[in-house]
Amino acid sequence: MTIEHGLALSWDEWGNTDAVALAKLIRAGHLSPREAARQAIHAASRLDSRLDAVVEVFNDIAENPSRDGADLNGPLGGVPFFIKDLGSAIKGRLRESGSVLGKGRRAGRTDPLFDNLHQSGLVAVGRSTTAEMGMTYDTTTNYRGLKVTRNPWNTEFTPGGSSGGSAALVASGAVPLAHSTDGAGSTRIPAALTGLVGLKVTRGRLPGPWSFSEYGNATLGEGVFSRSVRDTAAFLDAAAAHRPPGKNFIAVPSPAKPFIEALQEVPGKLKIGFSTGRWGRATAPDPSIAELTRAFAQTLQALGHEVEEIDDGELTQWENFWPSFKTFWLGMRPAMWTLDHGGELPPHLLEQLTPMARKFWQTSQRYDKNAVLRHQAANNAHALALGTFFERYDLLLAPVFAIPAPKANGPFSLMNDRDFGTYVEELLDAGRYAIPASDAGIPAISLPAGLDRNGIPAGVQLYGRWFGEYQLLQVAADLERHRPDLFGRKPPLHVSNPVALS
Repeated sequence: MTIEHGLALSWDEWGNTDAVALAKLIRAGHLSPREAARQAIHAASRLDSRLDAVVEVFNDIAENPSRDGADLNGPLGGVPFFIKDLGSAIKGRLRESGSVLGKGRRAGRTDPLFDNLHQSGLVAVGRSTTAEMGMTYDTTTNYRGLKVTRNPWNTEFTPGGSSGGSAALVASGAVPLAHSTDGAGSTRIPAALTGLVGLKVTRGRLPGPWSFSEYGNATLGEGVFSRSVRDTAAFLDAAAAHRPPGKNFIAVPSPAKPFIEALQEVPGKLKIGFSTGRWGRATAPDPSIAELTRAFAQTLQALGHEVEEIDDGELTQWENFWPSFKTFWLGMRPAMWTLDHGGELPPHLLEQLTPMARKFWQTSQRYDKNAVLRHQAANNAHALALGTFFERYDLLLAPVFAIPAPKANGPFSLMNDRDFGTYVEELLDAGRYAIPASDAGIPAISLPAGLDRNGIPAGVQLYGRWFGEYQLLQVAADLERHRPDLFGRKPPLHVSNPVALS
């Protein structure tokens, strides 16, 4: 293997080394944190002319990896990762939310999540792209000129959204880990479309930004993309290590033991419900996606679990759920955009939003306090219904995305300027399997399940009980042991593939 001049590892070694292994190499002195940061930045820069996944790299970190507070003696000391340009932020760094509404805004304080990650030794080397304000399943923005983030499996297709940049960078081997958020599938859907592991944690499991708590932001949480289950567990141990007193609106139990230990424990026989139904939508899912999910159900059966197809009417009252979620996504989410602008969006900023983001804002003005109260009641009923389901089943298996990967800057791009009602219904149809977990605040993990008809990855997900991340990681690790062919597959556009990068 040839090592490029000035780099510590060959590109093949770099692209095939996960975060846990890289931390071991750094501790053993095979490379330094500075060398790791430099190679990650070089990798991202090398790939980005094809991916458009990077907002900026932190070149100062390449000279001083502890500049933002990373403890390089921590368990993941020196391991580089990218942060999504939405959600938690680092003091002094830009956090623009993919929008003119946040353009040029620097964080005055490091948020608790990144304090935790810094204590573990993780080193943020740059910001990755997000859909504007995190509102869709495509990652295209225009606030710094048109930027279309692309899938390393085929650059004609999207890596999903809204955390598309982070997913593309991990899948292409630039970094082993990247930060994400998930309010309606924004971790799990990009993970599915790029062949990664994507964990959405229980509401409140991880500390959110200083500016908000779970009250009023019930579906929103932060997470991670990785290529291995052990990296996901290691990240979760780091991210959940500390919660500032008073930061959580809800009581959060401390983990009984480290999440990384779940990898060593084989789960007992579990009762798993699975569904590829309509979940209250007018359209059926794509047959190829349903077939991949059924094949995955058979894999779980072969591992000794009891897997039973369920009627999706057992999950919730769909006729109440979807109008309620629309109140949140179309009414409450855009209304939050005004918090930094005195309760109103200035006309000059409104004009600069992407066309569909502008329509989200305009639609939000139609919702009133009564709609919000109805949403809160329906959210409670939905969580109770899933609670009843989990009295009878340990896990729920479902697809992640109801359709094959769309084109980049395609039907879900906020750069579209088309009928808003049709756009929203198509968005909800595609995200039908991801959204209910976010709304209820339960954990869910996306796992690779194979390739769709276009050769792009598709994923399945497992829903767990509230604070059931340990069990989800147990099952995911067992699947990774028995089906290694599904995990860690390299796309054509990969840091180790000189032909693709030439």
